[in-house]
Amino acid sequence: MTQEISSLKSLIKSATKAEIEQAINDLPDQIVDQLLYDWPLWARDNQITPNGAWFVWLILAGRGWGKTRVGAEQIRAWQQQGYRRFAFVGQTPAEVRDVMIEGESGILAISPKWNKPKYEPSKRRLTWQNGAQATVYSAENPEALRGPQHEKAWVDELAKFKYPQDTWDNLILGMRLGDSPQIVVTTTPKPIKVLKEIIKAETTTITKGSTYENRENLAQVFLDIILDKYEGTRLGRQELNAEMLDDNPGALWIRDWIEQTRINKMPDLIRIVVAIDPAVTNKETSDETGIVVAGIDRNLDGYVLEDISLRATPEKWARAAITAYNKWGADRIVGEANNGGDMIETILRSIDPTIAYKKVWASKGKATRAEPVSALYEQGKIHHIGYYADLEDELCEWEPGNPSPNRLDALVWAFTELKLKGGQSLRVMDKRALGL
Repeated sequence: MTQEISSLKSLIKSATKAEIEQAINDLPDQIVDQLLYDWPLWARDNQITPNGAWFVWLILAGRGWGKTRVGAEQIRAWQQQGYRRFAFVGQTPAEVRDVMIEGESGILAISPKWNKPKYEPSKRRLTWQNGAQATVYSAENPEALRGPQHEKAWVDELAKFKYPQDTWDNLILGMRLGDSPQIVVTTTPKPIKVLKEIIKAETTTITKGSTYENRENLAQVFLDIILDKYEGTRLGRQELNAEMLDDNPGALWIRDWIEQTRINKMPDLIRIVVAIDPAVTNKETSDETGIVVAGIDRNLDGYVLEDISLRATPEKWARAAITAYNKWGADRIVGEANNGGDMIETILRSIDPTIAYKKVWASKGKATRAEPVSALYEQGKIHHIGYYADLEDELCEWEPGNPSPNRLDALVWAFTELKLKGGQSLRVMDKRALGL
């Protein structure tokens, strides 16, 4: 077997896919089964577990690099080494299930049939035949990590978590089992506080990689879409080359403005709106429809409550907006009519004719509309409840004069509706104007 592995490894380094497949087909089935699940045989060098006494293996890599596969393979390796208590931590329960567990590179897909864990979604648990268990956690509920103890953990897309600091703090406080607790973190880099702290820690080992390293294993349609969207842009350096971006000097928003006023709990609010900025087309390459929920309190400070922007049919994004309207008890939905005209209201009312709706029309340029809202951020008057990675990237990357992204537009419409009343800006409006 050792000779077959050595020969095949040499072949993998230099042969074509067809030649590798032929070599495998010529081997006995028993050996093939073993080889197919020999991850070090197939992995690139920077996908192999690093040496050294690290607490965190931080994998900062571009989209499609293979982060999920590496995270799953690391868990499998630890389980085979005899470790028995693991934590799987993802952005939402659905993402843990769909990506980390049941995804094409998730733990179930990469595990051999003779050592595949049993997944019990209702118990948030995976169990191996030797008794080892992995418990599923979501960054939407950091408190669930308060108390449980683990030997090893896998954290996926930390930089997209809504509550990254709370989730991380609760996780590491529970890494108390065994003689060598360790965490593998797989994420695209974003300049958030907790990630910067992990990078600086002496107990962190960092692996970096770009999308291009795995190009031959990626679908052409994926490459066409992602390269069209990101290549040659600042965000491309982040999403493809995994660079940690500093502030864009030409943008209207600065990340520190958002970070310094970020909170975790919602105060009592006097108004809430759902704002929609619709995409013009409905294709794989189309822009997302921006849908942002925002509110203001009695002190007239603003709050971002939710970003549910998505790429979907008009009916689907309309249902998403109405769901948010009811969930948050919003007093109205506002929609930009420039792209959709009366279409937005027609679709919304076909689903729920009772909603309160206001059509807004862009009579001013995007920068002119965005600047007052940006100024409120600078003054510390708008707070993000939690973290909204994609929205915050758009705010801090967009430069006036470029096409503005839909999440940003939806946010601007939401705060324009909340902050401007009767032509008066919130910054000069007396509270009596709101009947307070």
